[in-house]
Amino acid sequence: MKKLNEILGTEFPIIQGGMANIATGTFAAACSNAGGLGLIGVGGMNPEMLRKEIRICRSLTDKPFGVNIMLMHPDADEFADIVVEENVKVVTTGAGNPAKYMEKWKAAGIKVIPVVAAPILAKHLEKAGADAVIAEGCESGGHVGEMTTMTLLPQTADAVSIPVIAAGGIADKRQVKAAFALGACGVQVGTCLLVSEECPIHENYKNAVIKAKGSDTIVTGRIGGTPVRVLKNKMSREYVRKEKEGAGLEELEKYTLGSLRRAVFEGDTDTGSLMAGQTCGQLTNIRPVREIFEDLMEA
Repeated sequence: MKKLNEILGTEFPIIQGGMANIATGTFAAACSNAGGLGLIGVGGMNPEMLRKEIRICRSLTDKPFGVNIMLMHPDADEFADIVVEENVKVVTTGAGNPAKYMEKWKAAGIKVIPVVAAPILAKHLEKAGADAVIAEGCESGGHVGEMTTMTLLPQTADAVSIPVIAAGGIADKRQVKAAFALGACGVQVGTCLLVSEECPIHENYKNAVIKAKGSDTIVTGRIGGTPVRVLKNKMSREYVRKEKEGAGLEELEKYTLGSLRRAVFEGDTDTGSLMAGQTCGQLTNIRPVREIFEDLMEA
């Protein structure tokens, strides 16, 4: 089986997660320059911003990089055209099925790597022409499914013949080795990169991740069908309490509207949405991305 770095032309078999409001062109370039595949995440962007961030990234690195498109985004159709026009070589997708864009992307020579939360979706996307899939377990930060990485990964690897990349719950070399043992060709990481020197989030957010223990995350939106893993704070506890009381979506939205931006840009650790996975309990200091990648791949 080919390793992910051979498929992507990177030094390490590592993809940086396309985290909304965090995965900028500058951060993606830093991750690509450090030896992984940097991703620009469209969450929080409009089409003009995406085009600008792709050009920023290209000006800062000559290494491979990609774009992560959240398919639920209202501008998804435009984003799908922009990655072709800007000659992006790798597209990862989340929150939906990219089948309708597949023909256009494949004609442009783009490698398409959807994120999946269940083996059945991986089978479906293999038929649609996906080059690989990212099997992301519910230990991860942000939007989550139901299966853990340890159950999702081997079942997905058994279900498809295309390469499978592991995501969710990976922050050190032990977890990388486990991912390879379970059938992955590489890994995607997010939470461990929140505490990198190059990550553009507010210092308060970084420090909250470092202080957090593994049991300090909570999933909001599980009842309403939009589960998101974040650090426990005033906002997330209140959201879950209201959700259990049967609050409607409109009432719940007032807690989360703009909350990720408040966390990322203003360092609001009380009412901000501090997206992070369960590996937060393993993270103890702020380091350069290159050092994080080298430690992940240490034999």
